Amino acid sequence: MKRVGFVFNPYAPHAPAILERGHTWCTSRAVEVWDAPGDAYEQIAAEMPTTDLVCVLGGDGTFLRTARAIGGSGVPALGVNLGRIGFLAKVESDGLESGLDQVAAGDFEVEERFRIAARLVRADGSGEDHACLNEVVVARGSRVRMIRLEVEVSGSHLATYVADAVVVATPTGSTAYSFSAGGSILDPRLRNMVITPVAAYLSPLHSVVAGEDHVVHLTLREAHDGALVSLDGQADLPMAVGDRVEVRALPEPLRMVQLAGSTPFYDLLRTKASLLPY
Repeated sequence: MKRVGFVFNPYAPHAPAILERGHTWCTSRAVEVWDAPGDAYEQIAAEMPTTDLVCVLGGDGTFLRTARAIGGSGVPALGVNLGRIGFLAKVESDGLESGLDQVAAGDFEVEERFRIAARLVRADGSGEDHACLNEVVVARGSRVRMIRLEVEVSGSHLATYVADAVVVATPTGSTAYSFSAGGSILDPRLRNMVITPVAAYLSPLHSVVAGEDHVVHLTLREAHDGALVSLDGQADLPMAVGDRVEVRALPEPLRMVQLAGSTPFYDLLRTKASLLPY
């Protein structure tokens, strides 16, 4: 490792002290270091060509913002949990130095996480593209009225949901919004999409898994006050009736550092679930 970046949650009270520890570790080993807040997308993206490792100091939200900036660059990311649950973190804050020691010694594996692309196509034919690690959600607007959303999988009509929302999640995102709506949890190493409606009215299809070679179309057919497409919970874009979202696999994964001896996913799942409030 010659160059390490630290991306941090600027609102986390303990972030400055942990960031200083990261700088100290790098300086003592003649490793070049840079840092940036999690919302500095352009700055983080510009650092990728010369960076060997990105350490994300924060919770899952900070990790998702950082993942967007890392994109398909191939730079591995190590999550250091400063939040409460932290499904995407592989190290707790008190293990930062030992985790960096393991990476420097090569005592780790790289786990490839499936990403998806969402193309928002307007009724007039214009469009815009976004990449997501967790999920794409089409949801109702500010009024508490259900929307009607037509869902197709590679040209086949799956369902027309009357619901609060429909979530298309990756395996990484299957533990997030999709799970809270009753969707299945997938092994994070898989390359699938989970389609889950939220509070769907009289629907027999509660959650469907589609393979990476499929394209999922979500077309807004009815909405009393418009709708939103939410991208990893980090950006919300307005949708109008007739607009659609096309969701497909991205070939470039996000590369996550899995330290040797770290908690296996299913044990982590049980441990993290015990932290949830009841």
